Amino acid sequence: MKNGVVIVGTGHAGVQAAASLREEGYDGPVILLGDEKDLPYHKPPLSKTFIKDTEAKPQPLRGETFYSGHNIDLRPGLRIDRIDAGARALDVAGGGTIPFDRLILATGSRPRLLPLPGSDLAGVISLRSLDDARIIRELSANASDAVILGGGFIGLEIAATLSAGGRKVTVVEAADRVLGRAVAPVIAAHVHERLIAGGVRILTGTTVARLEGENGHVSAAVTSTGERLAAQLVIVGIGVVPNSELAETAGIATGNGIRIDNRMRTSLPEVLAVGDVANYRHWATETDVRLESVQNATDQAKLAARTILGREEAYSAVPWFWSDIGDMKLQMVGLTTAGDRHIVSGDPAENKLSVYHFCGDRLIAIESINRPADHMLGRKMLGAGFSPTTEQVQAGPDALKAALAAHQQAVPAAAAG
Repeated sequence: MKNGVVIVGTGHAGVQAAASLREEGYDGPVILLGDEKDLPYHKPPLSKTFIKDTEAKPQPLRGETFYSGHNIDLRPGLRIDRIDAGARALDVAGGGTIPFDRLILATGSRPRLLPLPGSDLAGVISLRSLDDARIIRELSANASDAVILGGGFIGLEIAATLSAGGRKVTVVEAADRVLGRAVAPVIAAHVHERLIAGGVRILTGTTVARLEGENGHVSAAVTSTGERLAAQLVIVGIGVVPNSELAETAGIATGNGIRIDNRMRTSLPEVLAVGDVANYRHWATETDVRLESVQNATDQAKLAARTILGREEAYSAVPWFWSDIGDMKLQMVGLTTAGDRHIVSGDPAENKLSVYHFCGDRLIAIESINRPADHMLGRKMLGAGFSPTTEQVQAGPDALKAALAAHQQAVPAAAAG
């Protein structure tokens, strides 16, 4: 391939795709394009360590020498205006084109806009990039009151971080509970109670009607009930929108992201998509999903590299995710959408519990707070296709490990048999 592989996006998915191409033996040109000027970095710490520590530095995904050492042409600060599918070329903002033989779109997502009076005031911001985190860190240094719009993972992570730093924090969530459909009600309730105990105020079933300002800077958020919440900083965390416009204007099939098959290929076989922007039919749930996680981005990028090299493998990675909210490490493995019953293990009073989700007798997901061993065991169980009984779950980790080991021994024996 003379023009090689061009990757648009320098987040976890894009960088992993470039690295995996080299790891899998691809020796053609690899060009990695991103619209941010910083060296590609880890995003999860931005809502936690980075914004609370004025001395914290961004954590690079790979050292600068990795790109040159692996002959990866990293081009930061470039924005792509258009994909010319017929010519197999990208139009660069400001002029110029970049030809490709294969194209990987790892364009990610962006924060959903806030259609409210006052949303254009200074001090109103969403967190999605390193520049955003820098602004939040600077603003929070002089803010005594902060309002978080949205009780999702990012909003609650920031709420816990700012509260621990001495700010008065109020979370405003339109739904009747935080974390919406993301976690089981028992997990959401525990997180809610723990945050309140730590000083965070949470208003559920509430929206913000407008934002007020003084001298062009936000000073308050007025709720739908008329309550005025003082705020020198307002963080908007009401969801994200996939960056699928490049694909859509090029005639590539889209729908809540870029539609891909189980080998990461779009409706144009020479174009692949991975990470937050990719929408695919999940192998376990048989439903269309778009997963926003580092694990999904990384695993899809690895498979995209193998697809380009002609290796016919279907995507079958078990999804997992984590979130650090104050003193709670929330870890999830699997997808809970098809669940019809669950078993709670552990003690919420000790801030340690797990929820095992089942569809009939089949284990489909586990959510854990401060029980990392349960999470790791869950990844092994789901990866092996093993579903424990209710009694085994209730008996604890040792019983589960023994049952899994017995299952793994029995499966090869049955196959040989």
